[in-house]
Amino acid sequence: MSNLKLAPVTPLVFAGRVQAMPGDGRPTAIFKQPLRGEIEITPLGIVGDHQADLKNHGGPEKAVHFYPADRYALLAANFDAVADAMQPGAMGENLSAAGVDEHDVCIGDVFAFGAARLQVCQPRTPCWKIDARHGVDGMAAFIEQRGIAGWYYRVLVPGRAQVGAALTLDSRETDAISVADFSALRGITRPDLALLQRLVDLPALASDWRRRLHKRLVWLREHGG
Repeated sequence: MSNLKLAPVTPLVFAGRVQAMPGDGRPTAIFKQPLRGEIEITPLGIVGDHQADLKNHGGPEKAVHFYPADRYALLAANFDAVADAMQPGAMGENLSAAGVDEHDVCIGDVFAFGAARLQVCQPRTPCWKIDARHGVDGMAAFIEQRGIAGWYYRVLVPGRAQVGAALTLDSRETDAISVADFSALRGITRPDLALLQRLVDLPALASDWRRRLHKRLVWLREHGG
């Protein structure tokens, strides 16, 4: 997966503030609003975007979340009670566009968005807030099981971007590993150790994942994986 044939996409952009989750009142920032005009992207994400749970959300390696807009049709088909709500922004993402998904994007890919440079560093792990926001059971698990949670960018180069600007693949590592392949590997009890080692060796992979995968790799080797 070393080609650079991924066509540019034009994402919608979203940001949100912390508010109470309907029903239980727990703080959340999953409700995002569309932005217009010029935005500023810093190492911690889009200016004006907030996170309620800083232990599990936000930070330099979860600075900007992208969710593929084409996934919403699948969610609508499987959760018909909330089908009308399955539109860009409904997953609490910052960026959403059609024409690109987890199979197209690789760990370490660098994208240009205005003056900013964003690097794919890990898939999203969906949490309970997706179910709570939409008042359904099982949507987060459905997303996790199918590896359709989108991905996070770290910000290599902060800068400004105009909403409506193209998000363009700028560089890709040779023999890169797609977000989809990475997500699939996580669910395999006895994964290919060579592929696992490749992931551990990826400097672009989020540091927490590198530590976790290294620990798993050591265990598998010690136990005849």
